[in-house]
Amino acid sequence: MFIAISQPAVRPIEPDAVAVPGAPAIRELSPRALHAKLLQNAAQRRLRGLERKQAHRDEDASYWFSAAPVAVRKACELRCEDKSFAALP
Repeated sequence: MFIAISQPAVRPIEPDAVAVPGAPAIRELSPRALHAKLLQNAAQRRLRGLERKQAHRDEDASYWFSAAPVAVRKACELRCEDKSFAALP
């Protein structure tokens, strides 16, 4: 019996944030880009919470709503502690 090895159907465009052996290295984000990414994560968590609430999955919704402030808190800490974070005009 022969097995044909085919190419993967999905190829990554950018480096993956997941630490996988053999994955390409992740470039260092600037403090402003990391801050924006953390705020985007918080917004996505809130949206997931809304989706779960509309699907009447209250336990899941409460988890996602409680997870959103964690990302906002991390973004605030980054902004306060990082000296290289230039002030907005």
